[in-house]
Amino acid sequence: MTHGWKYVLRQYLFILLVLLLCLVFLAIGLMIGYSVIGDGGNPLSILSPAKWVSLINKFTGN
Repeated sequence: MTHGWKYVLRQYLFILLVLLLCLVFLAIGLMIGYSVIGDGGNPLSILSPAKWVSLINKFTGN
């Protein structure tokens, strides 16, 4: 019975690891796209909440 719980826990940890890696690669892609393809600014500035508020306001018209 305990072997089944270990398998389920291992699967959940694997899913968590995959989601974490997806977030890391998304952040890296955003930084590369913003600094290389975009205006060439600081790559870390795309991860700031203030930048996302300005982007959302630009697209929603607020």
